[in-house]
Amino acid sequence: MESSAHPLARARELVLSPAGLRRLAIANAGMLIVIMATGATVRLTGSGLGCEHWPGCAAQHFEPKSFHSYVEFGNRVVAFITICVTLATWLGAIAARAPKSIRRLGVVTFAGTLAQAPLGAITIHYDLNPWLVLSHFLLSIVVLTLGVVLAVEASRLARGTATREPLWTRAGSIVVAVSAAVLLGSGMLTTASGKYPGSSGSTIVRRLWSFEGVVYWHVRATAVFGISFALLLIWLARTHSRHVRAALVVLALLAVQMTVGEVQYRTELPWWLVLIHVTLAATVWASVVAFVYRLWRPPASTVA
Repeated sequence: MESSAHPLARARELVLSPAGLRRLAIANAGMLIVIMATGATVRLTGSGLGCEHWPGCAAQHFEPKSFHSYVEFGNRVVAFITICVTLATWLGAIAARAPKSIRRLGVVTFAGTLAQAPLGAITIHYDLNPWLVLSHFLLSIVVLTLGVVLAVEASRLARGTATREPLWTRAGSIVVAVSAAVLLGSGMLTTASGKYPGSSGSTIVRRLWSFEGVVYWHVRATAVFGISFALLLIWLARTHSRHVRAALVVLALLAVQMTVGEVQYRTELPWWLVLIHVTLAATVWASVVAFVYRLWRPPASTVA
């Protein structure tokens, strides 16, 4: 009787439909994008040291007292909600009697999200060291990737459909995925070299490299991704692949992202436009992961 009080034991006693798990997993992926947006808001408004202690804002008081502390504390609240959603998704996978692969994705996604809390505390302790800030964002990308894969798997479980694309198509999608990762990485370095160090106080947060130099490579990474993706899209259209619609969604998001990027560069990087750019970057990456993963997913009959 005592063991039934354990959350895992209770989850096993509940029954969640595949459709319910799918909705939960999609909400989970959505929250992982939202927390990246609120984290970017902290950096772009110079609120990174708004709460110099953790989990409270200061040693004397827990609650925020100023604009920057409210922004930073608000991000922590969203982070707590995100942790709860990832935990619920993991327990939902157990309740849905999902395959081990999905349950493992759930627990790793939850663990990665939970790990953001101590990493954030360490980043604040070392006055927003740019390498620690980058590692914070990189972990967010990894967790988002896992969350998207989890959502795709949950959708497949609910719908029960999957087809294997030709080898040439799958190989082309890997080129697209790698170029997207390089594009995202160069964007991270661009932000780390730009005019938003994350703190508006007296603490000087060093930048990594020359902003113009990093932008030079970021633009070229965009071109490589755009060309490789366009070639793959043409091939999918010629073969009448069922993935054309998903590819068009990625293309539309990329077009908006490139437009925002160009406008923000020519308007001297207003923080709110940079925030849109960063949020779109996370959304584009999530859509690319979902698109490429679906291309590689084996037929349902071969899954253990």
